Amino acid sequence: MNTSLEPAPVTATLQFAPASTAPLEPAVREGILAVPGSFALYHGGNLAGARIAWRLAGRANAPLVCAMGGIWCDRRVFDPQDPRRGCWREVVGPGCPLDSDRYQILSWDYLGGRGDSTGPQAGADFPSISTYDQAEALARLIDHLHIQSLRAIVGGSYGGMVALAFGERYPERVAALVVISAADRPHPMAIAWHSIQRQMVRFAIACGRPREGLQLARAVGKSLYRSSEEFAARFPATPVLQGEHFVFPVEQYLFSDNGDALAGERAEAFICLSESLDLHRVDASRMFVPTTAVAAREDQLVPICDVRALAARLGVARLHEISSIHGHDAYLREPEQLRGILAMAIRGGT
Repeated sequence: MNTSLEPAPVTATLQFAPASTAPLEPAVREGILAVPGSFALYHGGNLAGARIAWRLAGRANAPLVCAMGGIWCDRRVFDPQDPRRGCWREVVGPGCPLDSDRYQILSWDYLGGRGDSTGPQAGADFPSISTYDQAEALARLIDHLHIQSLRAIVGGSYGGMVALAFGERYPERVAALVVISAADRPHPMAIAWHSIQRQMVRFAIACGRPREGLQLARAVGKSLYRSSEEFAARFPATPVLQGEHFVFPVEQYLFSDNGDALAGERAEAFICLSESLDLHRVDASRMFVPTTAVAAREDQLVPICDVRALAARLGVARLHEISSIHGHDAYLREPEQLRGILAMAIRGGT
């Protein structure tokens, strides 16, 4: 893999295919930044020869917005070739609330995560990663891309945590933050569930069955990301006898698409970023980047009281409370509720 890509400044004109009657697809550039020397980490240790995989898509010379999703997400937040793909496809892309026809969208693979940035390998030790480390990685990446400042960072779930860490550490590098389904610290109940998930995966690794551990962790996550109201509406309590065992409709949902969702996933990467979620702490009182915080009242992992407290501690902030049966996954599943919020925040207000 080429780790010495030096892209032209982002102000350069990107070449599009010849015009037709169909809408133009967003131009896409990708690369890997090879970080020179040693990358010192917030919780101790360092990464030697760290790599950061990035993707820049959208209209040439448009305002730059960084989009970051949850721990299961990678740099392919949307796919202009296939609208069914992309980890944040309902919110980011052509015609979406974060519109790649209006903005250039910068996305990247988290350190320690599932993509092509530096991360843990099977059977090898890997240091703990902080959201401050992710913020530093993003700062190095925009330096590499010759970007002086971002118009906005839009982060959902873990991405919202990283956005807050970046806003505290590098306020001069971003004009606005949009933080969805995230707060300045995790709730103890969320830490409890994440701890159970990590123990499942560690046990499965020890048994030589890491993929099955990830399937269990993913199923637990799916039961928490949504709301009890959605489950009550979608799933009857009556089981169906399949062979010698009863199977409940909600059980079929929890395990139905895990094979596709876990394609390319590494058990050690899940443990790393799950721990990073729980280690997350920022000092909101030191932040003065205009911030829009968005919370779903039905969110079980990031209670709305925590987001209200975040907004109260921030220097310049507006809180938007939405209602969604999708709970924590509102950042993924509520494009129309987010459309006006994102438009207002990115164009200069909170």
